[in-house]
Amino acid sequence: MTDATTRPLAAIVLAAGKGTRMKSDTHKVLHPIAGRPMLLHLLAAVGELAPERVVVVTGAGREQVEAAVAPLGIATALQADQLGTGHAVRQAEAALAGFAGDVLVLYGDVPLVTAATMRRMLDRLRGGDAPAAVVLGFRPADPGAYGRVIADADGRIDRMVEYKDATEAERAETLCNSGLMAARAEDLWALLARVGNDNAAGEYYLPDIVMLASADGRGSAVIETGADEVAGVNSRGELAAVEAGWQARRRVEAMRDGVTLVAPDTVWFAHDTVLGRDVTVEPNVVFGPGVRVSDGAVIHAFSHLEGATVGEGAEVGPYARLRPGAVMGAHAKVGNFVEMKKAVLGEGAKASHLTYLGDADVGPGVNIGAGTITCNYDGYLKYRTTIGAGAFIGSNSALVAPVSIGAGAIVGAGSVITGDVEADALALARGRQESRPGWAARFRTMMKAKKAAR
Repeated sequence: MTDATTRPLAAIVLAAGKGTRMKSDTHKVLHPIAGRPMLLHLLAAVGELAPERVVVVTGAGREQVEAAVAPLGIATALQADQLGTGHAVRQAEAALAGFAGDVLVLYGDVPLVTAATMRRMLDRLRGGDAPAAVVLGFRPADPGAYGRVIADADGRIDRMVEYKDATEAERAETLCNSGLMAARAEDLWALLARVGNDNAAGEYYLPDIVMLASADGRGSAVIETGADEVAGVNSRGELAAVEAGWQARRRVEAMRDGVTLVAPDTVWFAHDTVLGRDVTVEPNVVFGPGVRVSDGAVIHAFSHLEGATVGEGAEVGPYARLRPGAVMGAHAKVGNFVEMKKAVLGEGAKASHLTYLGDADVGPGVNIGAGTITCNYDGYLKYRTTIGAGAFIGSNSALVAPVSIGAGAIVGAGSVITGDVEADALALARGRQESRPGWAARFRTMMKAKKAAR
């Protein structure tokens, strides 16, 4: 017999709902929270438990869900008709054929359940009293129409009842059923096969397995978690509320870890944002996915970063945009209205104002003047610009890639550089200035006369 503490694990994730309240062409469980689809948030947490198998139950919009989980190697099962949660779970039975272990039942629109809570459910399932099932309960501020869990002080369940079928006394109970459950595979399938639909909704309810097990003389247990962790998403408003809660917790975590947030409520993180110690983030900064910021860096106000790496002590913004592939070396600086994309800015290099650096390798100590752009696209292909260490690029220069500027070279302001510049050279590529004394005064006199004659 497999030891109870090392039994194999499978997870069933229900994602078959139509999500009509979202009013969206995107499947409900694929709407993002912190830059990642909510379903993938949940699957990442499940992945921390190293499950032997995971099955996502799909329904309406199945193609979108299948495409989202296919790269993860996760199986899917179709619930063609929406006949309740018990019926939905049964659709995964074939995909779990031959599996002997513990099963977690989760919901794709309840995305923020942590691996730690899932472990607590499994630990309780594997407890000495061997409950038939473990239910995850919570106590919302407004219990509303949630199903109720009637249990004793030790979490032993007396009964569970859907709100539609509950008495007034049962509705007065504040412990609610999140829908999440853990059970042994052999118990789950045997009990589900006996679930009927003689209820107000005519559906096959997953929680009914608790009462069926009780009738067999086997108890079930409930453990509790906070309402925030099991918040569900069925509408745009609920999506925004879950996002807001996630962001609030992430801000607290960042400050606890040594990050200064000047105006915390105005900073938005992605699910994978990494910030070092003594990083300062000014107001109205947005971190998209894939950002790493090293110790001591400063992200000034109104900057947007995605897929970028910011080195130790570097400065970004204000009003800067770092796009995927942007890499800033230690103590490098980009200032207001500077954009980087697939570009490396070397240690101590600066682009202080009004500059676009795309597909570029900029060496350490380079100074990029205001209004400079790397012309990296000819309408069909992208090309790289290379700027050597210590070079100086004058303001309002255009570097037409592919082009290389040598170390220590100077490009005169207003130049359009189309050929390579050797190290320590001066490159000038602009029209010669011409001055015509008195021309402007004569022009004004002539134009005034023409205007008066009309």
